[in-house]
Amino acid sequence: MRPGTKLLLATTILWAVPAVAQQAPTALSGGPTVAHPAKWPKAASEGLVDPQTEKFVSSLMAKMTLEEKVGQMIQGDIGSVKPEDLRKYPLGSILAGGNSPPLSGNDRSGQGDWVATARAFRAVAMEPHQRHAPIPLIFGVDAVHGNNNVIGATIFPHNIGLGAANDPALIRRIGAATAEETAATGPDWAFGPTLAVPQDDRWGRSYEGYSEDPAIVRSYAGEMVRGLQGEPGTTNRIQKGKVASSAKHFLGDGGTFNGVDQGDTRVSEDELIAIHDAGYPPAVDAGTLTVMASYNSWNGAKMHGNKSLLTGVLKGRMGFQGFIVGDWNGHGQIPGCTPTDCAATFNAGLDMAMAPDSWKGLFDSTVKHVKDGTIPMARVDDAVRRILRVKAKLGLFDPARPIEGKAGVLGAPEHRAIAREAAAKSLVLLKNNGVLPVKASARVLVTGPGADSMGMQTGGWTLSWQGDGNANDLFPNGETIFAGVKKAVEAAGGTATLSEDGAFTAKPDVAIVVFGEQPYAEMRGDIRTLEFQPGDKQALGLLKKLKSAGVPVVSVFLSGRPLWTNPEINASDAFVAAWLPGSEGGGVADVLVGDAAGKPRTDFKGRLSFSWPKTAGQFANNKGKPSYDPLFALGYGLTYAKGGNVPALSEEAGLDPSLGNTSTYFAKGVTPAPFSFATDSRITRKTVDGPQTQEGAQQLVWPNGPATLRIGGSELDLSREANGDLSLQISYRVDRAPAGKVQLSMEGGANKGAIDATSLFSGQAGTWRTAKVFLKCYQQNGVDLTKVNAPLVLAASGPFGLSIADVRIVSDPNNSICPGAKP
Repeated sequence: MRPGTKLLLATTILWAVPAVAQQAPTALSGGPTVAHPAKWPKAASEGLVDPQTEKFVSSLMAKMTLEEKVGQMIQGDIGSVKPEDLRKYPLGSILAGGNSPPLSGNDRSGQGDWVATARAFRAVAMEPHQRHAPIPLIFGVDAVHGNNNVIGATIFPHNIGLGAANDPALIRRIGAATAEETAATGPDWAFGPTLAVPQDDRWGRSYEGYSEDPAIVRSYAGEMVRGLQGEPGTTNRIQKGKVASSAKHFLGDGGTFNGVDQGDTRVSEDELIAIHDAGYPPAVDAGTLTVMASYNSWNGAKMHGNKSLLTGVLKGRMGFQGFIVGDWNGHGQIPGCTPTDCAATFNAGLDMAMAPDSWKGLFDSTVKHVKDGTIPMARVDDAVRRILRVKAKLGLFDPARPIEGKAGVLGAPEHRAIAREAAAKSLVLLKNNGVLPVKASARVLVTGPGADSMGMQTGGWTLSWQGDGNANDLFPNGETIFAGVKKAVEAAGGTATLSEDGAFTAKPDVAIVVFGEQPYAEMRGDIRTLEFQPGDKQALGLLKKLKSAGVPVVSVFLSGRPLWTNPEINASDAFVAAWLPGSEGGGVADVLVGDAAGKPRTDFKGRLSFSWPKTAGQFANNKGKPSYDPLFALGYGLTYAKGGNVPALSEEAGLDPSLGNTSTYFAKGVTPAPFSFATDSRITRKTVDGPQTQEGAQQLVWPNGPATLRIGGSELDLSREANGDLSLQISYRVDRAPAGKVQLSMEGGANKGAIDATSLFSGQAGTWRTAKVFLKCYQQNGVDLTKVNAPLVLAASGPFGLSIADVRIVSDPNNSICPGAKP
């Protein structure tokens, strides 16, 4: 549904999305899809090809069967592959996706469980072989800001903060520490660095990019590769605590139209080269062993199937001699392909398909395609040679792994010191009316939802894909911002008090308020407006409460992107963009808290690597583009040595705040805009108490016969979320069992079915429950998720009584189900 239109249903309630002026990238209609390699910069993989390695690989390949070769080209996720599967399916690689637990089943595990998992898979893969030497697996993980999958690891600032630090040498040290902590837990391959150049800050992965400025990305790319892998030509990497890097995502992931994750990058070839290719030549020159293909399209052509870019540019013009790996079932998005059948991706130049839950089917179909000539044998041999070359260069054929399982590597003091330095250098001072630095001898109130929250300061891609549910005790080697401030203040005789709601008995000298975005990752992180907390400005209320009490306020803003925060900046005496600083909150305190006399201990060094918006509609706010008019320009950042004042800012957002909501359909007793209840007129509705909130639910009563409940609003495309294993969560209470079948569906597209959800509404009445239904279950039952304008459609036959407290999209695959599915 386009802004300004109305969706008409046979209901008693209609809804509409207001028309608004939005700034968005210009679409390139009918743009190019085939690259011209001669236009692209040259590069060369240093240290990957040598006669001895090639001779070893050739000898091994000569003894391999077709099935063994195809197995090397497929990667399965440990959530779907068991070690014993490798005896029948000789896969070349495994990965642990963001929510995939080790074999213990605990997705919040420490070093021991991960080491045991790696060894269990490796033991089967390395069992004696009749015809040739066993071929080791390569085990990949998203170690994107430290080995962020494992309890006890050092968590570095996300890339957006590192971009603000503008320190390439620091990046190499972070890469080396990440490699050592990854190797210590079993994996030998880190899916990084991310070399995206984000151009639209609505993109949910903006924080994975170092900068909107390709020059900063270019300066960092090779340094992170060298940190992770060592210098080009390094031998026995895994034995030395080094891992393979994966430059990602090739190409243009940061330039999608309207900032939609996995969307379409509508730019000319010249712009694709000048902006989005910036990091890849230096990464190739630094010897990156792998490159990951991107989900996005280029002017409508999917990258996973673009031969001109994967083969012509990356392998040809840039001389890349490692292997190209796909992203999570990304091959299945190529027209004509499915996750279990896609010859086109291998023919385009992909060497290893990431087929997390589709690996069996893809293995079988790929063997068939090679036998019938659809995939040439020469293409298979090229892919396998590249994969075996990388395994040899990593040292995986040598069973010795002195770093694996070694105590004291995770959260090592020297690694935490680097993370603390990085957190301090990443801070950007946007405003300071003289309240900073805080006197260490002062009475300091520390408040706000992020003050004592490791989850908020570490963000997404931390212990889980979306970074949900990460309590402080899951970070035994970490320190919250409050803990860091408290330590610094008390060392000089001051006091630091934590107050969740900002209440106090004795008036403090200053308040440090830590607030910002809740954790998120790809897809769920996409937003439609850059306004912080649109329509629900809880943080602003806290700031105004303290200001009205005469307390000077220092705001520490945690976010994965620059956001429109003019009201919050106006209500603050100082405002610090802290990004997602990682596990070392002491690094924040090092800069904010001075000595007992109020003199700085550490000055601000951070400069904006992303332009800060003047309105909530400045989505593509990039230096050098037409109409560039930010609030704070690229490179802005105050210091103690050279300060500056910020006058009162306009508090006109420029966009309707309801545009910001795409995933919460019912909460706290209401349907937040732009969504509305749209029940059949035969269903009666009244407000009742929810499981935790007074008047926080709606009770609905079906009369005799069929009737339908709908919650609808702005048009959504939930197909990406389905691929990412996201779910629709419903918190509800059955007040009277239904007389017949209950079906769940969604409306707005070409729907042909619904889910039989009767089992969810049977059993004892009067008890609050929560159900999480995989979005992919809707697809499997014929529901079109590409154009959803009613995300909750519940059809039942009465009499039936149902109370609903909450409906939203969540990421929790371990507790999600497919109701009605056959066991």
